[in-house]
Amino acid sequence: MLCRSSARVLALSFLVVTLLLASTQHQAFAQAGAANPDPPQAPPPITAPITSPITPQHPGGFVSEPDFLGTAITFANDRFGDHVGAPKSGFYPELSNMITGSGWVSVGPGYRQYFANDRAFVDTSAALSWRLYKMGQVRFEMPRLAGDHLAVGTQFMWQDNTQVNYFGVGPNVLEDDRSQYRMQTQDVVGYATVTTKDWLKITGKVGWLGHPKLMDPGGTFVRDFPTTKEAFPADPAASLTVQPAFLHSEASIAADTRDHRGHPTSGSLYRGALTNYSDRTYDSFTFHTWEAEGLQYVPLADSRVVLAFHGWTVAGNPADGNTIPFYMMPAIGGSRTLRDFHDFQFHDNNLLVAGAESRFAVWAHVDAALFLDTGNVAARYRDLNLDKTSYGAGLRLHNDTTTLARLDVAQGRQGWHVVFSTSEPFRLPRVKRTVATVPFTP
Repeated sequence: MLCRSSARVLALSFLVVTLLLASTQHQAFAQAGAANPDPPQAPPPITAPITSPITPQHPGGFVSEPDFLGTAITFANDRFGDHVGAPKSGFYPELSNMITGSGWVSVGPGYRQYFANDRAFVDTSAALSWRLYKMGQVRFEMPRLAGDHLAVGTQFMWQDNTQVNYFGVGPNVLEDDRSQYRMQTQDVVGYATVTTKDWLKITGKVGWLGHPKLMDPGGTFVRDFPTTKEAFPADPAASLTVQPAFLHSEASIAADTRDHRGHPTSGSLYRGALTNYSDRTYDSFTFHTWEAEGLQYVPLADSRVVLAFHGWTVAGNPADGNTIPFYMMPAIGGSRTLRDFHDFQFHDNNLLVAGAESRFAVWAHVDAALFLDTGNVAARYRDLNLDKTSYGAGLRLHNDTTTLARLDVAQGRQGWHVVFSTSEPFRLPRVKRTVATVPFTP
């Protein structure tokens, strides 16, 4: 067990180690070929061409993959991969924009239209999840200003999160403390991103979060848990009839060299952010957060083995005489942080997380993984530690660029826990998200 006074030292050490790994991760690839000069006589008669095998984008696994699986993955890659190249207008499936805990799957229609010689687009989508979480959004963006170095845009999003977990404030909550609430939010944001390098982005956002609606849980497959308003009436903002509205802003910087966002095998992501929320209703819930995060992928054995390291910390600072609403407090637990614990199990003003995975390409499109998650929350930043742990093993089904399905079996203080997801465990949706993250989502 790590003592509390060493938490920040460990977090800093993690970032230093991953920076050192980043400088040595690049591998050299050589391509050899023999040249046969043409003889001086007339060319020979035409014969059947000799073709060379095409090297696939993703290396094969340690074991030969069944043909049917490769065919199915190719089909999925054509439709759901993180495609690059010229932008395209038209319909697409909306498979994201849901928070942790929404259920096994969410899906809906989306439509994107480019115009002005692909220098502007309008995007709109809606989705429905397994537990009847709902979202709808519309976005306008001009992504190619100032010689493709500046993007500006605006987005409106409505969300209905029907069964969000809440266990109370602090690191010592119990599994039996579980309650649930439903929250509807609407947020409008204006944003600008400056790209100084292909891998370095600086972003600023300003938005208005209307009064969130705090309600009893709903949707499908409702479980028999008490409502948060009844179980924790004294927690910040839990007993309010009308929740506060917020003027919010964020400034962030991100250095991202990952080869693919949905299924990285090399590269890194380092980011920092300062977020402000100003309570415009009661002047009692104003606060800001500082955030730092590091993510590093180290490929070995021709990328058949990949080591992944993740560190994340958030420091919440309420204004004098103010508190952070319980649903906006930094939170950990669930499929992307402590996998043995429930989604949103731990809330407090500050959090610290560190995790690692080793992934082995069993087949070309199926990886086996071993993982370790650590972290905790605390009221004061100096009290943070990494006392809470979970570890386990899992499988990842993926194409060249996207994780299609993930199954993890985790073990820890609360016993065994099975996690199924359709995304990379370190995908970090907060990196691309423009609207406010309410409730706070790990």
